[in-house]
Amino acid sequence: MVSLKKLSIGILLTAVFLLPACSSAQISDILKQVSTNPSTAEISSGIKEALEKGTGISAERLSLENGYLGNLDVKILFPEEAKNVESTLRSLGLGSMCDQVITSLNRAAEDAAIAAKPIFTDAIKQMSFQDVQQILLGEKNAATVYFKGNTTTSLSQKFSPIIDTSLKKVDATKYWSDVMTRYNKVPFVKKVDTDLTAYVTQKAIDGLFVEIAKEELKIRENITARTSPLLQKVFGYAEREKSGK
Repeated sequence: MVSLKKLSIGILLTAVFLLPACSSAQISDILKQVSTNPSTAEISSGIKEALEKGTGISAERLSLENGYLGNLDVKILFPEEAKNVESTLRSLGLGSMCDQVITSLNRAAEDAAIAAKPIFTDAIKQMSFQDVQQILLGEKNAATVYFKGNTTTSLSQKFSPIIDTSLKKVDATKYWSDVMTRYNKVPFVKKVDTDLTAYVTQKAIDGLFVEIAKEELKIRENITARTSPLLQKVFGYAEREKSGK
């Protein structure tokens, strides 16, 4: 990847060598292009500003009531191994019992979501300029991939005790126990053993990354999402680089 410094020097040298063949307007355009390219410090600040904003919005949105429950992209449903439990109980007219379980699982995730903000902030602070460049000029989900690789373990450690406490607070463990007790009374069914805390923790983290990916795509593709001159400059530069202009 060509560094900004080398790119700027190259453009300037081109302008000098082509000076006799270029009009003053053309030379002005070339020099303007160089001057509008962000410095390495601006790129670093711009990307970190964008990531701080995107991760903060995602965590705050999911921490609201129905942040998970009301969002079909991240709503936590019965564990895969318990799908038969749900379908069996609903067929027996016990749908409300299943709904109580689903609501309580999502409430626990909503309780934990806001705790992600300082973890993302720490990951952003630790970024090298190489990380920043790879995110800026990488794929449309480059930042999301970065966070998955650098925060998943910390998120899991942070979320797990919060979700465990919340599951008890919102009676999720009681509802789950009621569901499983009722299900296990059905003849010839296979018993299901699910670690609710581990399951909800993982699904809550998955949901965070879904929302972060949405915010990342928004700022890459929607100019109006670039709410500061710095963001406009940095992402405008990225667009020019990717298009080869």
